[in-house]
Amino acid sequence: MKTPLLITAACLLAILSTIGASLPYPILPPLFAADASNDLNHFLGLPPKLLFGIALSINPLGLLIGSGLLGPLSDRYGRRPILLGSAVGAAIGHAITAWALIAQSYPLFIFARFVTGLLEGNSSVARAMLADRLTGDLRVQALAWLNGAFYAGWLAGPLLAGITLIWGITVPFWTAVVALLLTATLIAIALPKEAESHLTTSWWQVARDKHSLNLVRDPVMRTLFIIQLSYTCGVTAFYEFFPLWLVENGAYDAQGIAWVTAGLCGLMMFSSIFAGRPSKIEPLKRVRIHAYLAALAIACVGIGNIWLGLIAIILFGLPNAFYNAVLPSWCSEKFGHHGQGAVMGLISTTFCLANIIMALAGAVLTLIDTRVILLLGAALSTWAAWRIGVWKKHLESNLESDKQTILTPN
Repeated sequence: MKTPLLITAACLLAILSTIGASLPYPILPPLFAADASNDLNHFLGLPPKLLFGIALSINPLGLLIGSGLLGPLSDRYGRRPILLGSAVGAAIGHAITAWALIAQSYPLFIFARFVTGLLEGNSSVARAMLADRLTGDLRVQALAWLNGAFYAGWLAGPLLAGITLIWGITVPFWTAVVALLLTATLIAIALPKEAESHLTTSWWQVARDKHSLNLVRDPVMRTLFIIQLSYTCGVTAFYEFFPLWLVENGAYDAQGIAWVTAGLCGLMMFSSIFAGRPSKIEPLKRVRIHAYLAALAIACVGIGNIWLGLIAIILFGLPNAFYNAVLPSWCSEKFGHHGQGAVMGLISTTFCLANIIMALAGAVLTLIDTRVILLLGAALSTWAAWRIGVWKKHLESNLESDKQTILTPN
């Protein structure tokens, strides 16, 4: 496949896939914060905020498993069949979600969100597809464009939810079904069939032995995992709970949340155009600076009034876009020998794990005050930024030591 077509296919895939994942975010906070009780927001008599936290965490749980498995599985079976199967399966998951909402079945809703997340964990496959075919500055730029495409999906998804919600609460999910089926069609047309693998290992052996989390056995990869988990815990605390913060502090409805999210994702998408450009500043130094700025934005939401919070929510998109453009490319160059699918899978898996941790923590902390989970997220991202600086010095020290060893005669 020619390079422009490869990048275009990956970006269109990212947009259409992410639309399906982002649709529920403006819908869920008003649904579970509603005064009128129903079988969804009062299941088993549990507090609505607790049910909301579980609903937020179950989709990332699926993403956690899917992201860790789909990347390595694509290393074994090829990018095309994994992407095609996951897109069709996710469409079925959204159809079940719509059915669950009609039936007001919380257990079925949770099951559908889990299955959908499991099969939408294909972002690592799209990143690996670019990482193993491109090199150098082109790889950095392509991954930045891919991140921009994911942000575009986060922009389009909430907007579609806000626009189509007036025709019924299930309409956004049927929209997701159509989008994901279009994704499957795109994959079938744009990606060439790959040579059949002659490996005899079963998918279960691949899942067990090549799962992305196996990389944390390596000390360097373990450090990356800890830093990335801390940063993404801050990010997920922000994006999971700023909609609830808007409901509580500004009485925002689904349409209002959708427009604020559109501003945030629009800035991230615009920033991604420039985020992947070559820079004289070292990658880890850039990552550290943007992690500090992202933490500051999250803290401003936690401590600010509605107007300061709104500004911080939107401006958060700038440092986060640069962080997510630079780090995956640096990891690809530094750790690609572990397998691009596995490395990108570890990054995606870490993000999903952070979703689960902060959704469950938020389900408890929001019973005290929604601002508590936001301030915790700011603290975790700040620690990650500090730890990146320490790690950078350690890596430079090791590199200098290796050079001295090579230059010193026996």
